[in-house]
Amino acid sequence: MSSLADSEKKLLLGVARRGLVAAAERREPPQDFSCDTGLLSTGAFVTLHRGSRLRGCIGQLSTGEPLVEMVARCARSAALEDPRFSPVVPDEVAQIEIEISVLSPLEDITLDKIEPGTHGLIVSQGWRRGVLLPQVATQFGWTAERFLEETCVKAGLDREAWKDPETRVQAFTAEVFSESRLRESHAEPPVLRKSRYSSST
Repeated sequence: MSSLADSEKKLLLGVARRGLVAAAERREPPQDFSCDTGLLSTGAFVTLHRGSRLRGCIGQLSTGEPLVEMVARCARSAALEDPRFSPVVPDEVAQIEIEISVLSPLEDITLDKIEPGTHGLIVSQGWRRGVLLPQVATQFGWTAERFLEETCVKAGLDREAWKDPETRVQAFTAEVFSESRLRESHAEPPVLRKSRYSSST
């Protein structure tokens, strides 16, 4: 997966922010994607945080549609349709931080090849499917096996369902960026003032 330029990240975050605001105000989602980068989606997740707390997370796997359109839709869904949370309201919008994860193409993987913090996982069996992003394993300090077990649980399966030949385990990597990280990367470095007690060399 080729790395996104900062300008593309800024564009996608802006689209997600517009989608979030429209959702909170119960307005129609933005449709004017004249800013389309031309990038086709391999899958994306939009995660909303309010302070240190998760406020919503919705993603979609590859459909071959423009990435910018997928991000806009996922932002709206994260605000309104995550069943774990009540819908976002306008008073909250200013406190919400947006994080986007752009996924690489999926590859089948075995336990010994899983790298927690690098790989995200998808476990599927029949109509059941569970997805966990790479940053989840990092957040909880999970081993590869624990990460795989928790993805099975997310799919509504037994923890050891990954051992079943009928279960498919796939991995992906993700380029993860957020509004605050992008701001920090463009912040001016502090001016170092030489102390009168410091060496002149």
